[in-house]
Amino acid sequence: MSLVEVKVPDIGDFKEVEVIEVLVKAGDTIKPEQSLITVESDKASMEIPSSTAGVVKEVKIKIGDKVAEGSIVLLLEAGAAPAVPAAAPAATSAPAPSPVASSAPAAAAPVSSAGPVEVRVPDIGDFKDVEVIEVLVKVGDSIKAEQSLVTVESDKASMEIPSSSSGVIKELRIKLGDKVNKGDVVALLEGAATTPASATAAPASTAAASAPVTAAPVPAPVPGAAKAAPVVEDTAPLGKKAHASPSVRKFARELGVDVTRVTGTGPKGRITQLDIQSFVKGVMSGAQAAPAASKAATGGSGLSVLPWPSLDFSKFGSTTTEPLSRIKKLSGPNLHRNWVMIPHVTQFDEADITDLEQFRKDTNAALEKQGVKVTMLAFVMKASVAALKKFPAFNSSLDEKGENLILKQYYHLGFAADTPNGLVVPVVKDCDKKGIAQIAAETSELAKKARDGKLSPADMSGATFTISSLGGVGGTAFTPIINAPEVAIMGLSKSEMKPKWDGKQFVPRLMLPMSMSYDHRVIDGAMAAKFTTYVADVLSDMRKVLI
Repeated sequence: MSLVEVKVPDIGDFKEVEVIEVLVKAGDTIKPEQSLITVESDKASMEIPSSTAGVVKEVKIKIGDKVAEGSIVLLLEAGAAPAVPAAAPAATSAPAPSPVASSAPAAAAPVSSAGPVEVRVPDIGDFKDVEVIEVLVKVGDSIKAEQSLVTVESDKASMEIPSSSSGVIKELRIKLGDKVNKGDVVALLEGAATTPASATAAPASTAAASAPVTAAPVPAPVPGAAKAAPVVEDTAPLGKKAHASPSVRKFARELGVDVTRVTGTGPKGRITQLDIQSFVKGVMSGAQAAPAASKAATGGSGLSVLPWPSLDFSKFGSTTTEPLSRIKKLSGPNLHRNWVMIPHVTQFDEADITDLEQFRKDTNAALEKQGVKVTMLAFVMKASVAALKKFPAFNSSLDEKGENLILKQYYHLGFAADTPNGLVVPVVKDCDKKGIAQIAAETSELAKKARDGKLSPADMSGATFTISSLGGVGGTAFTPIINAPEVAIMGLSKSEMKPKWDGKQFVPRLMLPMSMSYDHRVIDGAMAAKFTTYVADVLSDMRKVLI
């Protein structure tokens, strides 16, 4: 077996980020892409995954350390299997261990059970016949205890059902659309880990420690547990920060939980996945009311919105149900936050691109042998950089308190890319230092990676301004939603030949519609009109970017 150094990968423009959580220890068996540590900068936190599978031999970092790209996280024995501690069978004739021996860690060492273990639906509150809306595993998968198997949904909330044991899935007993209840069998596991039974002569004081762990459903909370449910009252202050890792935040978003309303039970008040599950269970069971909309969710007004209407649409005609893609589930809350919290105003304008379109066609003909195809988006990105330099407020962000404007001296432009699962926003870095052909090549490459689902976090981070182009689809205008923490976004619609007056006569000109939404806290209407006018002016004659 060879030792492999697992290092911090490219995490974007972050240096010396602090380790706030170590998720593995020496001796653990890990899989590729399994999270090893959580790091946090002054802007965000993220989990660092493993690049390979194996057994952890040595962890090279600890909580509080500062790491950067290339820092060694741990040493991994690649392809190694963990040694199974020797354990005598739980025979009634075995000699009774002493109290000291029974408390040793070896007494609770996990071993494989004799046969398949049934994993059942645990207590999910006072709900019956909840629908399975997502199956997260398949036959042959190796799973860990507490790993989510399926997602179920009632008329009030959705929740993931975790496994009570680790092992390999031999059979799945449910499928999408099935109705399940407490106690229903979800899957059969082979090699499920259990705790060996203690000898019958063990002292009573150690009986609890040596009791075997079974695959029975997770027991319901004891009476009064609802009082300790991790909930924050509606009086939670605006802007309260939740201490949670990215995976827990993602889990909360998928369940529609506002993490600022959950109290963490982990170290230093950190919110765990179990805290989120307990919160959802309390809402589903009716033990606690669903939290009203927070001030942050209502633009600071503190007014709660009406509940979403629940109708039986089948009464009016036939219907079918199609689940949202994962990208749409994740982007939906962000779009809602941005629309509610940012005072949007949209400036509409159009640019005469008649000469530019002819130049684009001539350029593509000249570059055809090189395999480079220049799009109109590349020209708009270059024109936008010129406008951002002339009007620096558009290349800025508000700080968290909304009291200071952070002006950026770099020009990273995002563009909305359509994929089968929804829109994503790749980012072309340093557009001010690149030519039209290079920008076109990078947008093409990033768009392909987006369609193939291969974009990395670094490919989608750091944007200072975003362009959303619907020119290839159609339409005359639209209102794009600002991608926070940016302060503006440019929308492009389908270009169209229009008659334009040149002072003597109407002449046909190719016009490109532009729709720019901006944050009215940072940008006023006059500045927005000047910005779009300048972009249109540059697009009418690209030589102006040289001035």
